This record gives sequence, C-alpha cells and structure tokens, in this order.
Amino acid sequence: MSATISCDLAIVGGGLAGGLIARAVHARHPAAELRLIEASSHIGGNHLWSFFASDIAPADRWLVSPLISHQWTRYDVAFPAYARTLKSPYHSIDSRHFERVVLSELPGRTAMLGRNVLAMTNNAVVLADGDRVEAKGVIDCRGAGDLATLELGWQKFLGRELVLRAPHHLERPVVMDATVEQTDGYRFAYCLPFAPDRVFVEDTYYSDTPDIDAAALGDRVHAYAAAQGWQVDKVAREESGALPVAIGGDFEAYWQSGGGNVAKAGMRAGLFHPLTSYSLPDAVRTAALVANAGIFDGQALHDLLHNHARRLWRSRRFYRMLAAMLFRAAEPAERYRILERFYRLDEGLIGRFYAAESNLGDKIRVMTGKPPVPIGRAVRAIMGVE
Repeated sequence: MSATISCDLAIVGGGLAGGLIARAVHARHPAAELRLIEASSHIGGNHLWSFFASDIAPADRWLVSPLISHQWTRYDVAFPAYARTLKSPYHSIDSRHFERVVLSELPGRTAMLGRNVLAMTNNAVVLADGDRVEAKGVIDCRGAGDLATLELGWQKFLGRELVLRAPHHLERPVVMDATVEQTDGYRFAYCLPFAPDRVFVEDTYYSDTPDIDAAALGDRVHAYAAAQGWQVDKVAREESGALPVAIGGDFEAYWQSGGGNVAKAGMRAGLFHPLTSYSLPDAVRTAALVANAGIFDGQALHDLLHNHARRLWRSRRFYRMLAAMLFRAAEPAERYRILERFYRLDEGLIGRFYAAESNLGDKIRVMTGKPPVPIGRAVRAIMGVE
C-alpha cells in the first residue's frame, strides 16, 4: 500500500547542499516537519569537501564548525618558479563525519534513505515505490542540471587516502603542487596530512574534457607519493570526479533544465564558483538564506532561490572571464603560469577570490600587469563571455 507523507519542507537530495539546508532549517525552526529524501543508503556520498576559513561569513560558521574533520592554520603552494606558505586556516569535511553529525541532529523520521524520485512539483514528491510526499514546499538538491546549456571546462581529479609505513612529515596541506609534469591541461597534486602516517593525495587537472582515466590517475597518485619518499601500506579510501568550470552559457536555460517551477540549491541551481568549481561556500550561504527566510511555500521558495542563484551568476562574470582566459588563451602546458602569477598576489585578495567576493580593486589587480598569456589571445578569449 502506498502512503502519503505530509511535511512542511521536502528536500530532495542528501548531499552537501541538501544536508546543510536540513541542518540549518531544523536549527532555526525546530517545530517544522522536514523530509530529506535520498536515493542512496547514505547521505553525503563519498566526498571530501575543503574550504578556507575566509570562505564562510562569521554569522554562518555555526553551520560548518561541527562538521569539520580536519583543520590547519596554514597551507602551501608550489610552482616551477615560485613557492609560498599562506597564513589562511584551511578545513576539510569528510562525508562520513558529515552524515553522522547531520543525522544525529535531525529527528529520526526526517531522513528517507534509499528512496528514488519519479517526479516532483514545488509542493509534492512522487517516489518510485508509490509513496507520495506532500509538502508546503520542495527544494531539489540533486546533481547538476543540463550542463549542455553552459560553456564549460573541467576540473577533474582522483584522490586516495594513503596509509603509510612511516610518517610523511608534512606539516600542513599542499593545496597546489604544480611542479609535477603538466599533462592534460593544468595539472597539480593536492595533499592533506590527516595523521602522521595518513595523507590524502589527489591528482587534479584543469582539462578541456571531463574524461577520467582512473587507472592512470591512480598510478600518478602513487608515483607522486613515491617521489616524496612515502611507502604506501594501503589505500583507505578513493574518490574521483569531474567538476564544471563555467566559461559562459545561458543561466535561465540551465535553471529550467533542472525542473521548471521547483526551488533548487547546490549544483542543481548552478551555485558553484565558476573557476574553482567549489560549491561549499555557496551551499552554506544558501542554507543560511533558506533558514533565515523561514518560508516554506513552494512558489516563494522557488522565487527566493531562483533570484539568489541568478544574482550570483550575474555578479560572477569576472570569474567566467578568467576561466575563458585559462582555457582559451593559454596553451594547456602553459596554464600553470596563470596560477603561478596569481599566487604572488596579496593574501587577502586570494582569500576573497576563493570566496567569490573579489572587490573592484582585486579585479583590477588581477587583470593588470604583464599577462602570463598572449594579450591578443586573452582579449579574444574574454569577448562575448556572459
């Protein structure tokens, strides 16, 4: 027998965006009846989300503080002609810890796991098993919409958490090590020291294609570890993915592709940094927006989140211009020069850049001086960027 479940707010998708919204709304409105609907048997998936402390507004830090699995006070970058330690705190959230914290805070009936969605409107969700969730409002937080509506490059990666036979002696994260061979676009290694004998190593590319050769990337992770003198005892965890880097496109077409008049958040709403592909800062801001608004009506939620996502898309043309320069103006083997120049700039500017909050002075500083790409190609690359 199918059942009808009533609630105030139904959140479809138990990833980062959906889990944060559920956590924020429950904290601000504990009497509200929520449902968090997820197709898999877990929320959070298999992910490691990292962010700079400056990515999160002080008023919103309560949303992420209990979720942090690892944290450091500084981080390093390295390029062929330049290396630097930056004094910015850096944090990571492990999806397994994310799941434990979020589910421990929500009432037991909230999470509906292993439930596939057939259809939804802004106030109802139809499940594959015949059950129906009727809500005052629905927010779709599943994966990306139709990415064909956007002009994209890709940030693709494969990372492994390595258990070593001896200490690695890393004191802090290496967020970019671009001293590695430049293959398939801008390539760098990314390292997070979790414990004296545990380190997460990721092979990452700013690539023209989303294709991932998992075997080759896995081999490069282990080759990088060997080059550091680390002996691997075992692999504790692996994750891979291809994240969109937005050069341009039609925001309204993208929004509609995810479902006409239904409120959306996360990747479904196009809420990610156009150049870095980071979605955590936007996920935190969106969860705080929904919780602080305190509205559950489906149409009102749609309008709130559509206007929020559209405003951010329009305000981020600068980052799409930089993405266009990276992918269109620089030869793949020379793309690292753009980041090498960028990391010579002021730390405050770098922090605001990652938070997608660059001010006018920051933008002028990034765009002035001798460009690391041919000026003619740079101008042609950014012409017509929407």
